[in-house]
Amino acid sequence: MDIKTHRGQGPMQQVIEIGPHRLLTDVAPEFGGEASGPEPHDLLAAALAACTTLTVNLYAKRKGWQLDEVQVTVRHGQEGAAYVLHRGIRYLGALGEEEKQRLTDVANKCPVHKTLSGQIQITTEAE
Repeated sequence: MDIKTHRGQGPMQQVIEIGPHRLLTDVAPEFGGEASGPEPHDLLAAALAACTTLTVNLYAKRKGWQLDEVQVTVRHGQEGAAYVLHRGIRYLGALGEEEKQRLTDVANKCPVHKTLSGQIQITTEAE
């Protein structure tokens, strides 16, 4: 799927088009924006959190486990030479420690986690 961006209404706001969906991204006022949407790194962290919850929920459902909800938080930022994503996972439901550990193992294999942990190549074509 192609993802497109174009200028939005504010001085730095961008509209992100993902198929029929529209999202906004912006930067804080100290960087010339209006904070009208999440910053791009926030969207990256949100992709990890969303993929984690979806993957864990699908696995628990397939296993018939009593997972009422999974809550994921991601703190992120530059730490020395690395950009670090700290993910916290909270499982709500009647689960044993063994099931929770298996769900954590599954979370570490969600597609976005695997993408971010693997080798990434970006090619650019400019007009």
